[in-house]
Amino acid sequence: MTAVTAVAQIAPRAFVVWFRDLHRWSVGSFVQTDWRWPDEAIKPLSVVLSRKTMDVDRASTHTGELRLVTLHFDGEMELRDANAGSKFKGRLFHADPDDVIYSKIDVRNGAIGIIPNDFGRVCVSSEYPVYTVNRSLAEAEYVKLVFRTAAFRRKINSMISGASGRKRVQPADLVEVQVPLPPLAVQRKIVAAWEAARKDAAATAEKIAQLERDIEARFLADLGLKAPALATLPKVFSVRWRDLLRWSVSYNALATTAIDITVGKYGATTLGDVAAVSYGIQKCPGNRPGLHPRPYLRVANVQRGELDLREIKYIDVADSEMDSLRLQAGDILFVEGNGSKMELGRCALWHGEIADCVHQNHILKVRADQSRLLPDYAMTWFNTDAGKDHFFRSAKTSSGLGSINSSELRSAPVPLPPLTVQRQIVERVAARRDEIAKLKAEAKARAEAAKADVEAMILGTKPVA
Repeated sequence: MTAVTAVAQIAPRAFVVWFRDLHRWSVGSFVQTDWRWPDEAIKPLSVVLSRKTMDVDRASTHTGELRLVTLHFDGEMELRDANAGSKFKGRLFHADPDDVIYSKIDVRNGAIGIIPNDFGRVCVSSEYPVYTVNRSLAEAEYVKLVFRTAAFRRKINSMISGASGRKRVQPADLVEVQVPLPPLAVQRKIVAAWEAARKDAAATAEKIAQLERDIEARFLADLGLKAPALATLPKVFSVRWRDLLRWSVSYNALATTAIDITVGKYGATTLGDVAAVSYGIQKCPGNRPGLHPRPYLRVANVQRGELDLREIKYIDVADSEMDSLRLQAGDILFVEGNGSKMELGRCALWHGEIADCVHQNHILKVRADQSRLLPDYAMTWFNTDAGKDHFFRSAKTSSGLGSINSSELRSAPVPLPPLTVQRQIVERVAARRDEIAKLKAEAKARAEAAKADVEAMILGTKPVA
């Protein structure tokens, strides 16, 4: 089958519709997509998707069999906590491997996926319709790819109904959408092209992960330290009273697996000995942007080893307060709290990217004495597993949110080689980071090109090789 050119049509600014043809009171519902395949290849989804509604009988189903899944915007799934099913009070429905499920609310964002074979039978709520795929006419992976095209998502967005903020795509509307269903051999070629791109992305991701591990191993080796080995926490252990720093089983259990950084080449000190630690400004109704709007950093802006400055918000800070709150180049920013303990204390370096910028109180600012401690070196250390270990052990948990405070940050241990050694280490790390950044940029370009090619094949604008 030969595909020709396709065009996604957008409704004109002004048009007329007969009342008898008005199926939905929405201008957006007139968005149409011209699939450029032969007419016989265009069919409604109802031809290949059959709704499956198998109620879960809780009386005869063991609690451990109520396995719920989380469906992400990229179509990937993961099993939820083993107790999630028993805690869910509404109706549940069975879904089996190779079944297609989608989110009524988030399908327009790409939330559609196929139950993986290794998941076995799972359960979903009524917000996730379940379909079996007619394998004689369609590949489930191909259907998933169709759902994820920009053209299909534009069409889906025109079909949403319901109250603002909770708008849904109803199953009856979804299955009436016309899509290209070429022969199975053609579908498989399109899926194969997508899978090849995914394998390439996975290989690059593993290469980057290995480079990250190499960076950390070399960093620690330069300090005369070994990377902490993976270890199982002991079920029973003893601690001498003089060594008991906190009345916490988990803290002391984790301490048994931590590396001793005092045995390295250069000894160690605490962060509070070589840097000043301070909180930012607390957001409240009284400091909404007004006469003195200032850009400020939130937790979302501080990632591990880098800043995400794509979205910057503003807060009102008087001129008289700016001297104490203004960020300076070289400040290290630590995240105070996170739902994941592994993300506690993640930090990034401020290079003065935005003038007169401040930070919220959920970010701790560390200003190093640069005659003793280089900010780049300190940031790199605290983003290693060995450096993070202090925060992982010290974190306090409340309502599922782990947090550290300024005292715990000041007491964080840090190896302290001479400045010349710190500088050499930082330069080596920077060179490897540049290599990683190049790999990421190349991988992103390839992934975007592959996505565009696959979408063009589905639309009909690119021949299927």
